[in-house]
Amino acid sequence: MPKSLMKGNEALAKGAILGGCTHFFGYPITPQNEIPEFLARELPKTGGIFLQAESEIAAINMVYGAAAAGGRPMTSSSSPGIALMQEGISLLAAAELPSVIVNVQRGGPGIGTIQPSQCDYFQMTRGGGNGDYSIIALAPSTAQESAEMMIDAFELAQRYRTPVFIVSDGMLGQMMEPVTMPSKVPQQSVKKDWAAVGHDNRRPPITIKTLALDPCDLEQINLRLQEKFMRIRESESRYETYRISEAELIFCGYGSVGRILKNSVDQLRHEGVRVGLLRVKTLWPFPVEAFNVLPPRCRHILSTEMNCGQMIDDVRLAVNGKIQVTHYGRPGGIIPTPEELADHAKNILAGGCQ
Repeated sequence: MPKSLMKGNEALAKGAILGGCTHFFGYPITPQNEIPEFLARELPKTGGIFLQAESEIAAINMVYGAAAAGGRPMTSSSSPGIALMQEGISLLAAAELPSVIVNVQRGGPGIGTIQPSQCDYFQMTRGGGNGDYSIIALAPSTAQESAEMMIDAFELAQRYRTPVFIVSDGMLGQMMEPVTMPSKVPQQSVKKDWAAVGHDNRRPPITIKTLALDPCDLEQINLRLQEKFMRIRESESRYETYRISEAELIFCGYGSVGRILKNSVDQLRHEGVRVGLLRVKTLWPFPVEAFNVLPPRCRHILSTEMNCGQMIDDVRLAVNGKIQVTHYGRPGGIIPTPEELADHAKNILAGGCQ
């Protein structure tokens, strides 16, 4: 198939159309604006609906309405905008409404900067809104993966009746790379007998709500949701290993940092330093099983992120005290270089940095 040069944001938008997106609702914010720009032009050509909402709060509630009516809706934003959506995201999870939410992260906290960051890891993996719920969070590292994971996100949303996050960032969203797009993507047929689509007196009316005043009823709802989350944990965690054979130190990263770390690994291996990479592709469910197959020589895991240390909590839980885990991060929108990451790893192995 021919390749096209496109930004990561454009690859996400194209992937959304191929994934069967029927509705987009969103509000402009840098550095994700190419997504609504692309979909405003292209989604109506496929019969879809594009609407610029008056706010991020309005957008996520429009997603709720379209999903409740059986559509395949999505929204996209960046860190502060996603923060505004949290109540609506909790509602989507509670009502079990399939939807896709893209976060092209920027530096924070607060308004922060428009530069790339990974400071929303907690927000993407710890719910963010109220209640006991989890959301599938896919983390691409390339424009190609951005398109592929977006297509996958729509299928996962339908399969599990859940919102799905795509966790990108300003670096990945703005860089241009060759991308190979399939001409057509077959979509699974899902019976939506739960959707509020009208009944013409042929069946009882359907009401979609998240309010349960009886605590016993709400407990049963929560237990049913937890059973679904367990199935997702067992089936949908994903990761990639790179040159981990005989590695004494293993970098652990995701997204843009995951691709940078491959260069660090290649550089160090060329110098004879035994390192490898474990790249996390699903931030939730976190691939705990990946840490059970690390080489026996591994004595250190370096959790590497563009933040002050967030994924390291999940890494430490997965390792369960068997291997030393430390963090290296650049917060505020600074992108680490392969050389500085390689130097830090060498210092650790030499015993000069813990």
